Amino acid sequence: MTQGLSPERQKFDVVVIGGGIVGSSTAYNILDMAPGIRVAVIEPDSTYEFASTLRASGGCRIQFSCPENIEMSLRSLDAIKRFESTMATADRAAPVDWVQGGYLFLVPPDKIPLLEANVDRQRSHGGRVDFLKPIELKERFPSINVDDLGAGAHTPEDGWCDPNGLLWGYRRKAVELGAVYIEDKVVDAEYSTGQALAVKLESGRRIDAEAFVNCAGAWSGRVAGMFDMPLPISPMRRFEHYFTAGNPIEKLPYVKDLSRLAFRSEGNGFSGGLVDGDERRGFNFDVDHDYFERVVWPAVAHRFPPLEAARCHRTWSGLYEVNELDGNPVIGAWNSRLKNLYTVAGFSGHGMMHAPAAGQAIAELIVDGRFRTLDLTRMGYERIEANQPYAEQGIL
Repeated sequence: MTQGLSPERQKFDVVVIGGGIVGSSTAYNILDMAPGIRVAVIEPDSTYEFASTLRASGGCRIQFSCPENIEMSLRSLDAIKRFESTMATADRAAPVDWVQGGYLFLVPPDKIPLLEANVDRQRSHGGRVDFLKPIELKERFPSINVDDLGAGAHTPEDGWCDPNGLLWGYRRKAVELGAVYIEDKVVDAEYSTGQALAVKLESGRRIDAEAFVNCAGAWSGRVAGMFDMPLPISPMRRFEHYFTAGNPIEKLPYVKDLSRLAFRSEGNGFSGGLVDGDERRGFNFDVDHDYFERVVWPAVAHRFPPLEAARCHRTWSGLYEVNELDGNPVIGAWNSRLKNLYTVAGFSGHGMMHAPAAGQAIAELIVDGRFRTLDLTRMGYERIEANQPYAEQGIL
């Protein structure tokens, strides 16, 4: 706490709003680059009961079309694979249970050119991608139904990890480096011309800072509104299911298609779902226990016939932080109004996989005033102000 301020008023160099995976990665990276800087992380719930990360499937893949997303994935994959050795603290290990199970993206015949273009771009960035025709898909994954498929892209070096381990690994390491986690809720903000000044907390405390970072995920639109910053990020409910096959079937990679079907092998069964992009926006955690039978089961059984006997054992809900403009994250400062207000949000389902790279990028912007390792300028808030979408092509 700054000398001379009351207990109800504290000052830090950087305040990170939201202590989930993105906020904790941001705090860690800032302190890793600038030891001794005073960083506070405001997180209302240290149990993370409703945090999107802990309700996610933990996937990380290079199968994107935007170069920035491909590069963020490559950097995140490297960070996740090294996580256990680099993020252990003095008294705690940092296991993340990395599984290099691969990703398989499937398209119908009319989308072959789009998939080929994306594969070429991923390869140009150094990714290992196998472009597979239907007969090759059948050879590699014997249970798949290829009758209506045009092609697939298999990235064998992609995979998944434990989101809880990743979040807590970053949080513990950030604390070891000096981050102060404050269990409280931001309810208001103060700012003047050109500068954010402070946030007010539900407890009545006021936190002053030189810089503020909005890492509030599905709540980031609300937080931005406290600074009168228009941010088109909405919470959207989605379901995850754990199910078993009922028939013999090979281990599968993380399977995705253009309908937003996405599932992977998990232990003796499978984990995944099918996202309804038309789901009504809002903070809704209710579970539709018929969704699997009604929506997911027909899709998985069609693609992999042994799953016709699939049985769902558990369904849970979580939130995507959807950027309604283009589905890509907003990473950068509000340069036209409050230059010390930064945003790292709107990942639209890719928050965990890009948290390592995004946290490093925003830390560079705060500490050095520029992106150094990866230029994410096109992910900045300027495109929101100009209403110019920068979206993925054929990848969800």
